[in-house]
Amino acid sequence: MTAAYVDLSRAQWRERVGEAWSDMRECRLCARECGVNRLEGESGFCRTGSLPEVASYGPHPGEEAPLRGRAGSGTIFFFGCNLGCEYCQNFDISHVAPGRGMALSRLGRIMLRLQQLGCPNVNLVSPSHVIPQILGALAWAAERGLKIPVVYNTGGYDSLRGLRLLEGVVDIYMPDLKYQDADAAELLSAAPDYPEVNREAIREMHRQVGDLVVDRRGVAQRGLLVRHLVLPNDVAGSERAMEFLADLSPNTFVNVMDQYRPVHRAGHYPEIARP
Repeated sequence: MTAAYVDLSRAQWRERVGEAWSDMRECRLCARECGVNRLEGESGFCRTGSLPEVASYGPHPGEEAPLRGRAGSGTIFFFGCNLGCEYCQNFDISHVAPGRGMALSRLGRIMLRLQQLGCPNVNLVSPSHVIPQILGALAWAAERGLKIPVVYNTGGYDSLRGLRLLEGVVDIYMPDLKYQDADAAELLSAAPDYPEVNREAIREMHRQVGDLVVDRRGVAQRGLLVRHLVLPNDVAGSERAMEFLADLSPNTFVNVMDQYRPVHRAGHYPEIARP
């Protein structure tokens, strides 16, 4: 199966990138809806201006089995995030301001390099705040031979506006499904509307790409793959989360993760201060 974006013409890329880029003038690309002018150097919750900053990239053998292939998933970790999770395991890159940013062509070269290394996909980690930059880099790389599927690996606090800019570009959506309770979402991620926003986003992702499809080697080609991290004291509302996914589709591929540990500022919250 060919990556969805391969079929986009140069004109379609230009229109999509231009539309996304103009949205940064009053940024509401993610569910945070800060309204800042990132093109003029302003930054909102994500602390990111008009250029992306990559913390690290490379083949990742620790991702979900359908994403790894033989070489490992081609992960690109971005600085910044649109969530403020008090227990974030990547707090050293998610909760800090990025540097000067990188040219989109350099980000495109990273994507091509991951393809050269044999990665079965480009796996964009924490991408919600850099959708225009990702589209620009993908357009550049696709013109130069990029053809592997794109994974949108998100915390799940995504706007419908941002997701619709990605329709026909992203092949595999991999959102978190963090909370079912607004109070927990506000306390631990500064996002009281997370449960409602997250459900709408996951529905839209499923509308775009459907259930997960894998090839004969078991490698994902297209579809929805959901992550749910179990938290102590049922803070994540795990049973209700599974009921929602079952209603969405009984064939939803979900990774129920049991690796929680209290890092970052988790020790300040009795509810989640233990593994």
